[in-house]
Amino acid sequence: MLGYLLRRGALLIGSLAVAMIVIFVLLRLLPGDPANALLSVSATPEQIAAARKQVGSDQPLLVQFGAWAAQMLRFDLGESLITGAPVGPEISSRLRVTLPLTLLAFGIALVLSVAAGVTAAVQSDRWYGTLLSGVAQLGIAVPVFWIGIILVWVFGLGLGWFPTGGFPADDWSDPAGAFSSLVLPALAIGLVMGASLTRYIRSATLDVLGSDYLRTARAHGSGFGEALWRHGLRNGAVPVVSVLGIELATTLLGAVVVESVYALPGLGSYLVDGIAKHDFAAIQGVLVVTTLLVLLVGFAADVVQRLIDPRLRASVGVAS
Repeated sequence: MLGYLLRRGALLIGSLAVAMIVIFVLLRLLPGDPANALLSVSATPEQIAAARKQVGSDQPLLVQFGAWAAQMLRFDLGESLITGAPVGPEISSRLRVTLPLTLLAFGIALVLSVAAGVTAAVQSDRWYGTLLSGVAQLGIAVPVFWIGIILVWVFGLGLGWFPTGGFPADDWSDPAGAFSSLVLPALAIGLVMGASLTRYIRSATLDVLGSDYLRTARAHGSGFGEALWRHGLRNGAVPVVSVLGIELATTLLGAVVVESVYALPGLGSYLVDGIAKHDFAAIQGVLVVTTLLVLLVGFAADVVQRLIDPRLRASVGVAS
């Protein structure tokens, strides 16, 4: 297992390095120059040259990438071209909104999908089992921002139960206010992600219900619920865990989008503002951090899979 962790960790580092190269190259292929963030429309050629020298865009791309990579190795995300403030602390403060939103949304999606997926599989011959499957299929096709707008209209403007947007100025010093500000956006993301997860959980549960080991457990006197819990849970969880890792990463990316709908001061608004102002340092910082988080989620999902499935641990041992 240690050998696998080392190999998987090396793959994570290599994937992050490749992602950094892709991010850097794609941003430089876009029209415009990072120095434009410092210039007015009427800038003179001398001012343009001075701005390019200040941000380093007058250097060859390989030199620019080397300087940026050296910054990353020092865990330095650089400074904003607009405000001059360090990007790292700014992203850290905004993660206090994005990460709780992501985890809350994922929790909602997990609870809803497990309940709906298992029920849809166990009761597949009943009308409500079919209905749950149909609703899940419909939920996948609904854009998350549309769900967000509907929730604002019903629970924010209509009933007045939750804020329609924004985040407390005191941040998490006001836990109740901060939590209530995240409920609607988390619910919007959770409903859409839950619909997608329901399909996978239903499929995994159907596979378990038709398995030989479940029939054998029933033949030995175990009740249906006991057999499903003791023998079906772990086997059904193995294929679902990898999907959970993907969905958690997708939830993080969905949170970045939904933050714009609810005017939350998270990574989403910082990224959109950086793009609008051509603040390359801010854009690169957000993309690198989100990429790292997605890679870490995938790493954790792989490790959990091997912890719950002895067959995968055995294959790792043989490969070692």
